Amino acid sequence: MGAGHSHPLYLAGASPVHRLPSEVKIVAAFLGVVCVVATPREAFPVFGGYLLLLAAIWTVARIPPTWMARRSLIEAPFVVLAVLLPFTGGDPHIAVPGLSWSGLALSEPGLLGAWNILVKGTLGVLTSLTLAATTPLRDLLLGLQRLHAPGLVVTIATLMLRYIDVIAAEARRMRLARISRGHDPRFLWQAGATARGVGSLFVRSYERGERVHLAMLSRGWTGEMPRLSDAVTTRRHWCTGLAPVAVAAALVVTGWATT
Repeated sequence: MGAGHSHPLYLAGASPVHRLPSEVKIVAAFLGVVCVVATPREAFPVFGGYLLLLAAIWTVARIPPTWMARRSLIEAPFVVLAVLLPFTGGDPHIAVPGLSWSGLALSEPGLLGAWNILVKGTLGVLTSLTLAATTPLRDLLLGLQRLHAPGLVVTIATLMLRYIDVIAAEARRMRLARISRGHDPRFLWQAGATARGVGSLFVRSYERGERVHLAMLSRGWTGEMPRLSDAVTTRRHWCTGLAPVAVAAALVVTGWATT
């Protein structure tokens, strides 16, 4: 219970990006994603500019591109949706070169929609991964607190991150107990036992949450998390952190001007 809680998306380092205050990086990541979403999907070169901007940040933060690429596979389900759009979209359709004999044609709006989902989703995921790779979980919560996020949201996130390892360990113990009693999760007819185990884990987690809440109330819990830090964010921090956002805003303007 007293162990540290580090997440696999964080890459420890001492780069200028790592040293920026977390609230600056949260605002910069949010505004960067807004710029990506606001870019017309027909402005193809502009999206390359966003990728170059992210690559420059990775270079400063000393994040290997391969490390980032492996973790970006989390968007794979959305890629499947994007692949289906060219076949299910409306007119006009474009014949596939070399396969005209098969009658295969792709929808032009579907192709643009697939490109829009794929490129904006990928850039959004990469931006979020960059934030997670350079900011520990505790600092992310601290940044939300400094940005005056709703206290209930900060409290829920703090407790979730604090006890998720405890619940995961409880799930592992329950799984080992089932296996020691002859449970084999590889077979379909064991799905009922797995479902009952999930229900039991939910009940145990709910009861644990009630006990933790009562313990917090007995120790003077007032409904708000205490201030984690009183460090001051300077104007220099904001100018440094928002410099990539200014470049992204220029790319948005360029995209609208060229389409």
